[in-house]
Amino acid sequence: MASARGRAEDFLELVERARRGRLKVYLGFAAGVGKTYRMLEEARALAARGGDVVLGLVDTHGRAETAALLAGLEQVPLRRVEYRGVTVEEMDLDAVLARRAGVTIVDEIAHTNAPGSRNRKRYQDVLELLAAGLNVVCAFNVQHLESLNDVVARHTGVLVRETIPDTFLKQADQIVTLDISMEDLTERLAAGKIYPSERVPQALANFFRPENLSALRELALREVAESLERAGAVRPAGEAARKTAGPGQRVMVCIASSSPRAAELLRRGSRMAGRYSTDWLVVYVQTRREAPDVIDAERQRHLLQNIAVARELGAEVVRLESEDPAAALVAFARAHGVAHLVIGRSHDPWWRRVTGRSIMQQMVARAEGLDLHILALERKG
Repeated sequence: MASARGRAEDFLELVERARRGRLKVYLGFAAGVGKTYRMLEEARALAARGGDVVLGLVDTHGRAETAALLAGLEQVPLRRVEYRGVTVEEMDLDAVLARRAGVTIVDEIAHTNAPGSRNRKRYQDVLELLAAGLNVVCAFNVQHLESLNDVVARHTGVLVRETIPDTFLKQADQIVTLDISMEDLTERLAAGKIYPSERVPQALANFFRPENLSALRELALREVAESLERAGAVRPAGEAARKTAGPGQRVMVCIASSSPRAAELLRRGSRMAGRYSTDWLVVYVQTRREAPDVIDAERQRHLLQNIAVARELGAEVVRLESEDPAAALVAFARAHGVAHLVIGRSHDPWWRRVTGRSIMQQMVARAEGLDLHILALERKG
């Protein structure tokens, strides 16, 4: 009976997927690589062949060559919002839904919508369009992927605050990476084709340093390669017959209820699950000292933030109750087809490490038969 129900659920999932719109993503590694330009070129080509194309929102950033491509394309009027004495323009989601075009172009997916909007983020607007059966072409840069937040900060020294969950990119039916040489990009910047001339020196001295661009370019190319591999379109040499990892290859990330470093652990766990093409779990253990009516407000805030990040990254979050966290975590992993346990390196007091009472040491001792990944995380504070 269980297997029959599983088949029915699989069929219903296929039906729902067929009802959804298609998503195409132009992925870049920096401003100025040509994402908006290429989207508008595609829009014009589709319209020339008789396609029903509208612009939901396009930001030309004042670039004349990009703005020139707007001519002749239908644009859904933007929604004007007053916020703190300033008028801002947002995509009019209801108007786009009502227009029901064959293809809708949406730019700046990582954008945070003005207060009072139905959705907090523009990528959520796109998800609503897809759920309504509308096809969308959109664009963003790789540094906006949530799971890469720490990697980007480590490589570039820039903390990107506008992020998109990896689950969004995984829904894409087609991903196009825009790859130009760093020399061409810096020439475009110096010529004032990306930012106004007064911003160029600061950009060259900060974000547009060669080492930053090289790291971001590599991340973008790797992301597309991994996305293709997850979709089954590409297999590494010698692995053509390898099947997608099933439940027996699950990744499980173990977090403390109030760890300030958990967000980084979650992002890295998400990347690992993507590489193994499997679902993943985030599990924390609540002891009596961490019950909701005992835990202090700051620790509770950390926990809720970590749960929100985990769910945004596509994880299933599980709470266990036990006075022996290590034993509870390992037992849960064995019972739920987990192959890869992920924990952060312990920064417990020296006496706890010497006596072998740290969670990390207990996990090492108990995790026989499981792959235990101990990740070094940046210290906070």
